[in-house]
Amino acid sequence: QVRLVESGGGLVQPGGSLSLSCVASGSIGSINTMAWYRQAPGKQRELVADYTVGDGKKYAASVKGRFTISVDDAKNAAYLQMNSLKPEDTAVYYCHVDLWTRDYIRAADIWGQGTQVTVSS
Repeated sequence: QVRLVESGGGLVQPGGSLSLSCVASGSIGSINTMAWYRQAPGKQRELVADYTVGDGKKYAASVKGRFTISVDDAKNAAYLQMNSLKPEDTAVYYCHVDLWTRDYIRAADIWGQGTQVTVSS
C-alpha cells in the first residue's frame, strides 16, 4: 500500500504565505505525477498544480505566479509554496499521486487526507 501524509495548512492573513508538504510512503517504485488539488465549501475539487515526470509543472490560472509546486524524488515528497494568498484560496488542499509500486502495479489515484487552508483577516 501507499500512503500520503500532508502537513502545513493553517490560518493566514490575505497577502500572506503558507507552505504545504506531502510525503508518500509504502511500496513505491516510481512516481509519474504528484499534484495538489483543493476543494472549497460548496465547490468541486479542482487541480491547483501538478508535476509530471517528463512533462513538467502545470498550474491553474487562478494560482499562476503565486503558487509554486516542487518535488523531491529522493524523499517521494511534493511541496506547495503559496504566496500572496487571497480569501478565495480558502479550501481543503489534497495531495494526489500517480505511481508504480515496487511490484509494477499502477496506482493512479491515491489521495491524502487533506489539510485546511484558511485565508482571512
